[in-house]
Amino acid sequence: MTAFMDPETVLTNALLVLPDRVVSGTIALKGATIVGIDTGNSSLPGAIDMQGDYLIPGIVDLHTDNLERQVQPRATSRWPSRSAMIAHDAQCAAAGVTTIFDSLCLGDLGFEKDRIRTFHEGMADLDALTPTGLLKAEHFLHLRCEVPAADTLGLVEPVIGHRLVRMISLMDHSPGEGQYANLDYYRAIRRAAGLDDDTIDRRIKELRDQRARLRGPNRKALLDMARPRDVPIASHDDRTLAEIAENVADGITISEFPVTLEAAKAAKAAGMQIIAGAPNIVRGGSHSGNVSASDLLAAGAVDAFASDYVPPSLVEAAFLCARTDRMSLPAAIAMVSDTPARMVGLTERGRLALWCRADVVRVTVHENLPVVRQVWCGGVRVI
Repeated sequence: MTAFMDPETVLTNALLVLPDRVVSGTIALKGATIVGIDTGNSSLPGAIDMQGDYLIPGIVDLHTDNLERQVQPRATSRWPSRSAMIAHDAQCAAAGVTTIFDSLCLGDLGFEKDRIRTFHEGMADLDALTPTGLLKAEHFLHLRCEVPAADTLGLVEPVIGHRLVRMISLMDHSPGEGQYANLDYYRAIRRAAGLDDDTIDRRIKELRDQRARLRGPNRKALLDMARPRDVPIASHDDRTLAEIAENVADGITISEFPVTLEAAKAAKAAGMQIIAGAPNIVRGGSHSGNVSASDLLAAGAVDAFASDYVPPSLVEAAFLCARTDRMSLPAAIAMVSDTPARMVGLTERGRLALWCRADVVRVTVHENLPVVRQVWCGGVRVI
């Protein structure tokens, strides 16, 4: 194994999921880099036996709301933010996610004020924890900008130049739009939160009026702020052909979680890249009645998966897609690693290849369920 350049870690007797094939072999890591890939087993005394398990590249998750689940484990209970960030990081790493895009919401439409607190505290926690080495995965920021909200511009402007910001998305969760196009569905959600019908109807009117005033100028201002940063801009919850046409005209390159097949096909035809929710694949459909990710796959209208609200869904979705013959295992794994990494310019990671970043995940399959057993992030074992 002299070709492995005196490696620090050798993982052998593994099924290596390479970009174009699966082979039985050995991978060697030195520092934060993959320095060797070979077929066959290693006889080096320090080689670690993977017992025939799969080794896949570390998962790159461009959209996770998992931090929100940690800071608010119950509807009426908020957890200390620093503790929540540590728990969020560990849960994502244990799911094989080595590159986490913390998707923080900026802009209040009147029903989710705690999200703004999560944004402020999350930014502070990442700034404090990133230099310490205590985080298991590498974290970046995905700024989710609520376009029609009155406070969005004031929240975005001070942070858009932050060194960790690598993705921006433009959202519109106004009643009657996107995933809330069905107002009966919107009302049902608000009733479940304890609001009475008169309050809901009043807020719907207020939010619709606010959208009419602010959406246009806010969208232009956000695009003007984002474009000079050379950060990918995504749309969110696309529903109509008109929305896709507007996104293309504005230079938006990613359609995140399109809610109709029509919009997804139009986005793909226009050259946009499409992110679908991995939970949609694992559950067998959308939790909110939108287009099935399986239908997007069948139409060739999805490029990558994101975890949205369940970090383990990514590895499960990839293996499920391969098991059901939707695609090869290397192609499925690329949808949660290489492709999302390339979408945001992180071309040094997301695949098992020489000189790539040493993010490696060991997976065993138990009764068709992929289980993450060990994780190396930047060459350091973290799980």
